[in-house]
Amino acid sequence: MSILKVARMGHPVLRARAKPLEPADVRSPRIQQLIDDMFETMLEYQGVGLAAPQVHENVRLFVAGFAPGAEDDEEDDEDRVPLMALINPEISFVGSDTADEWEGCLSIPDIRGRVTRAREIKVKAFDRRGHKLELTARNFTARVIQHETDHLDGVLFFDRMKSLDTLTFLDEFSKYWSRREEQG
Repeated sequence: MSILKVARMGHPVLRARAKPLEPADVRSPRIQQLIDDMFETMLEYQGVGLAAPQVHENVRLFVAGFAPGAEDDEEDDEDRVPLMALINPEISFVGSDTADEWEGCLSIPDIRGRVTRAREIKVKAFDRRGHKLELTARNFTARVIQHETDHLDGVLFFDRMKSLDTLTFLDEFSKYWSRREEQG
């Protein structure tokens, strides 16, 4: 496996709409290697998701999730995103409930901002074997899927921000914003 170069904000690949993959192409050695390399890259950079355009591949594919660890317990289930590779995802919102939470991005290092996203979504996609799947995702998992699917449409997280007032560098987030969150 290889660590891939992550495109940074400003590279045109991040603003292009990615091309769908044919189900038969999903099982090709090239796409399977890409998926493996994307998981490796996501883990290397401590991300929770990575879309193919972020590694200079203009296809509708992303990987996401955390490998289950020994210290995982049921209390963290709401925040634990299962490992997944989704191809050609289509999202529909379940209800109108939204949440405004902090997001970051491997293509925009050291920057955070508050983004409003649907709390619950349904996703239709292909898995890494080219099989159709449907799933319902809530809370943090739904947020990650929406963020990564945005990458497939050339959308960055700050494009979704209601206001840029919370756009902040990670150092300032740690000093000022996270304290506000803790104080409630």
